[in-house]
Amino acid sequence: MGAHVSRTDFEWTYTEEPHASRRKVILAKYPQIKKLFGFDPKFKWVVTGLVLIQFVMFFIMKDQSWPMIFLVAYCFGGVINHSLMLAIHEISHNLAFGHARPMANKMLGFFANLPIGLPFSISFKKYHLEHHRYQGDEKLDTDIPTYVEAKLFCTTFGKFCWVALQPFFYAFRPIIIYPKSPVFLEVVNVVIQMTFNVLVYYYLGGKILVYMFGGSLLAMGLHPVAGHFISEHYMFRKGYETYSYYGCLNWITFNVGYHNEHHDFPAVPGSRLPEVKRIAAEYYDNLPQHNSWVSVLYDFVMDPDIGPYARIKRKHRGLKT
Repeated sequence: MGAHVSRTDFEWTYTEEPHASRRKVILAKYPQIKKLFGFDPKFKWVVTGLVLIQFVMFFIMKDQSWPMIFLVAYCFGGVINHSLMLAIHEISHNLAFGHARPMANKMLGFFANLPIGLPFSISFKKYHLEHHRYQGDEKLDTDIPTYVEAKLFCTTFGKFCWVALQPFFYAFRPIIIYPKSPVFLEVVNVVIQMTFNVLVYYYLGGKILVYMFGGSLLAMGLHPVAGHFISEHYMFRKGYETYSYYGCLNWITFNVGYHNEHHDFPAVPGSRLPEVKRIAAEYYDNLPQHNSWVSVLYDFVMDPDIGPYARIKRKHRGLKT
């Protein structure tokens, strides 16, 4: 089973999350960063291109062998789907069309969701914005593993399994620990996605559904691009709860690696986050950062000091501490 993790609890803190205060300090010194706020007019075309690439791949893959289906799903289709998931992350911040056109953002989210197979574009936003506002909150930040996860997956082999099963924890953890009543647009999202899935099955066959779902699941688990899930907020250095990554995989993930910058300035599109870092370099260059998402996955599994417990948590507001 490998080494047992050294931690027996999360890292509890009674200070506020660091991003709001740093945002104020940076904007006071560099008010020009406000000019980066808004939306990226090229973003919708990039998303459209990714979706169309997957549509073309559906026809290419429909008569391929099963080994080829899984190979291409892992190496290519899953990467595209993961990029589309991160496009939905951008859309959740209204960075596709701006805050003045919320429905346009949501419609693009429905479209970006199609090749992924699982309807989540509306549900994701409900939880993700609270992750930003209440980072580390024991109830409201559903990005943090539960005690059950941390206790069950507490060995080297257990952490390996936990990483492989990440998509299931991300999908089901929020609705189990912090359920919310579905809104109308979530139902619309489900209807559109299920209709699309049925049409794909009817016209292209079950292999393409496997290509869709398999790629999405594989690329969220033991996959280089999935390293960002762990790199972003797991405590690789004591006292630091958000980490950036500045490597080449940002090119296909809408710069999600610029994660300190993103939490400091969620109103800045991913394409402009490198400019935030350039302007305010002294605030970011000395923060702990990752150089490789593959190394992040390896260290998470192999290092007994890191595991599901390696997260900073805060008592829920309104509860006694």
